[in-house]
Amino acid sequence: MNHPYPRGVVTTLRVVLASAALAIALMVVMGAPSGAVVDPVPPADPADPAAPTTDGSGVSVEIFGVDGGPSSSVVVLIAITLLSVAPSLLLMTTSFTKIFVVLALSRQALGLQSTPPTSVLAGLALFLSLFVMGPVLSDMNDLGVQPYLNGDVTFAQGLDAAIQPLREFMVSYTRESDIALVTRAAGLDNPLTPADVPMTTLMPAFMLSELRAAFIIGFVIFVPFLVIDLVVSGVLMSMGMMMLPPVMVSLPFKLLLFVLVDGWGLIVTALIGTYG
Repeated sequence: MNHPYPRGVVTTLRVVLASAALAIALMVVMGAPSGAVVDPVPPADPADPAAPTTDGSGVSVEIFGVDGGPSSSVVVLIAITLLSVAPSLLLMTTSFTKIFVVLALSRQALGLQSTPPTSVLAGLALFLSLFVMGPVLSDMNDLGVQPYLNGDVTFAQGLDAAIQPLREFMVSYTRESDIALVTRAAGLDNPLTPADVPMTTLMPAFMLSELRAAFIIGFVIFVPFLVIDLVVSGVLMSMGMMMLPPVMVSLPFKLLLFVLVDGWGLIVTALIGTYG
């Protein structure tokens, strides 16, 4: 018998029909027989503590603990968020920038490229910043963090209260000209009082003031070492020792002078005194 369709199409149709018949047979064998009675599931007893309760409210997350304070999960989430932005906050709102720049300039003035290492300077600047910012951090903890952890204020209220000591610190060490510069660059109106300066304007203005102060201190540190370099270069030129690098000769004298005058003590005292 000749089929009206090609041989490949007929074979495919046979395979599809055989698969469909096999699937129907399996469903009939595995299914329940006709006329079988299925026992209904008894309703859950509300008095049974093991019975599941479904009120249709969905999944809920409690942000407050038993005592009214924030739950431990919320505290951990806030701590992780603060750790992610901690480097930016450390650079923008504390004395770390000025202290680190001054220490780096002191190393350059001595003619030392990698001694002390940058990690050592960063660690020293960090602990000096914690020493300088200690009273401010204590006030932030007393006014904002502890009331929020005790459940006395909301997160927004605690944040506003904690920012006030930091704002006062930044305003007291920021020049008005730097605030005006950033305000004009942002196209904002001039603030009437320091309390009206937004944090987005105060932070870059504070950094500009800190960098300016750091460069002034660095210039003062550079002057005596520059005099030593000039004297050593003049002596070497007069002796005809032009092939000897002046830096190699002046470095021991600069180190000796730095140790005799207790250079690190003077620098640290001057840095801390700028925040007195």
